[in-house]
Parts: sequence; C-alpha cells; structure tokens
Amino acid sequence: MAIPCVVGLDVAQATIDVAVRPPMQPPWRVPYDEGGVAALVTTLTALQPTLIVLEATGGLEGALASALGLADLPVVIVNPRQVRDFAKATGVLAKTDRLDAQVLAHFGEAVRPVPRALPDDAKADVAALLARRRQLVEMRTAELHRLRRARPMVHASLQAHIAWLDTQLRDTDADLQQRIEASPLWRTQDQLLRSVPGIGPATARTLLGNLPELGQLSARQISKLVGVAPLNSDSGLRVGPRQIWGGRAPVRTALYMATVVATRYNPVIRAYYQRLRAAGKPAKVARIAAMHKLLIILNAMLRHQQPWQPLEA
Repeated sequence: MAIPCVVGLDVAQATIDVAVRPPMQPPWRVPYDEGGVAALVTTLTALQPTLIVLEATGGLEGALASALGLADLPVVIVNPRQVRDFAKATGVLAKTDRLDAQVLAHFGEAVRPVPRALPDDAKADVAALLARRRQLVEMRTAELHRLRRARPMVHASLQAHIAWLDTQLRDTDADLQQRIEASPLWRTQDQLLRSVPGIGPATARTLLGNLPELGQLSARQISKLVGVAPLNSDSGLRVGPRQIWGGRAPVRTALYMATVVATRYNPVIRAYYQRLRAAGKPAKVARIAAMHKLLIILNAMLRHQQPWQPLEA
C-alpha cells in the first residue's frame, strides 16, 4: 500500500534533483534527458505521490511537467519567489539543487498548492505565440519612443523597423486566430468570451492561451490564480487597504485593458463601476473591483458554456 507523500523536483539544465516528504530515502538526482525523465516518471508512478512540486524556471521545466502530466501524475508549477520566502521562513538560507528539491517537497506538504491543468502542445504553442506578440508590442513601443527623440538621420531606420514589427504583429495575430479556429473547443470558447462587451480578440487569445483553468475553478480560486483577489494588509489595530498581488501578469494586463473598455460599453460592468465611484471609491480601486467582477463572469460563462447574458450576469 502506497504511503501518501509529496515530491519536490528541482530542475537544472542537465539534472533533476528529487526529494520526498515524508522522507522515504535520501534525495537523489537523475539526468535531465529523455532516459532520465522516462525513468523518473516510472519511479514516481510507482510511488503514487499526492503532489509533485516544480518551480517555474522560464520554460526549462516544460518538458518534465508535460511528461508528468501525460502520466496523469498530480504536478503543480509554483512561483519561485513564494518557495524562496517559505525557505527563509523555515530557516533554510543556503541554496543548492538538493536543498531546493527538499524545500519544494516541504512547501508542497505544508502549503498544498492545487495542481492545475497543464497545457497540451497546442496550448503551449499559443502561449509561446502570445509571449512573442507581447515582445513585438514592447519593441514597437520602444521604437516609437526612440523615433520621437531621434535625429532625422536615423528616422528611416526606425521607421523601417516599426513597419517590420507591424508586419510581424499582423502575421502573429493571423497565426493565433488560425490556431484557435482550427480547434472546435477553442473556437467555441473564443466565441463565448468575445460575446462579452469589452472582450476583444487579443484578450480572448490571452485568456485561452495563458489561463487554461478558466471555467474549471471556483470564483475564489480563479481570482487568486490571476492575482485579482483583494488581500488583507492588517496589523494590530491597523486596518490597511486591500491590495492585489502576484498571479499571472499577462492575463491581468489584458483583463485590465478589457475592463477599461467594459466600464464604458458593458452595461453590467459600467453600472457596477459607476456604483462604486458614486460610493466614493477611487477610480483605480473601482476599476480593479470591476476587473474582478468581469473575471468571475467569464469564469462562470465558460463553466456553464453559456454566452453573455447581461440580465443574468
């Protein structure tokens, strides 16, 4: 009979360090290659852990996480900052790959982060395209700023680069839309999302590619995942203002811009925003609250597979 346990995996360029809690054996290391991953999946399948914890490492963990997910193992990818803060809070100040694996296992045992759906190849491709689109937009914005301050002799070079970036953005948007339309499920979800006043093509693509859990979690869970759930900031008799923190920045950015539009053209969000402003809430606070409400509506729509219904929202 399997003993409930949590596994921490620290992923490096060439190796994976493995630790288990409660300890059943000393931490061990496997090579990060096809054979090492296959052997690790076999070992962990036999171990039957209740949770496997990895840190987000800029994509380095992707192949391992996909292999674990395909084996139906309960894997979760966590924020490295949270894990480091946890390590310091528990007195672990040193940092090695072996120690990091042990800290990850301890973090999983103590915090119990909820495993979330791992993106399949199609979703991973869309996420990569979305990341590339953000990079193109950032480069275009930077070049536009340079053009305003540049001497005339370099205007032609800057304008040529901006034109090239415009072409790349159009091509990327077309590729994203083609991938969404090629999937009946994504096409349906895209149509549901875009039925909401304020949700345009770019926001819908960002939600589909970067928030696959939308429609699968509770309102509270999806709010915390995105980073729009208000968090307390109290101490003793002091009651501080509620703040949002953490979460998925690309999703939050896209959702914020959609909320700006929705507060003008979406009757439900506009009425909610205006009610908060009339009650004396600052514009930014009211807008964040409206963003939270919009996310909850979108989550419910995808859960029930129902289009925008303003009278029932």
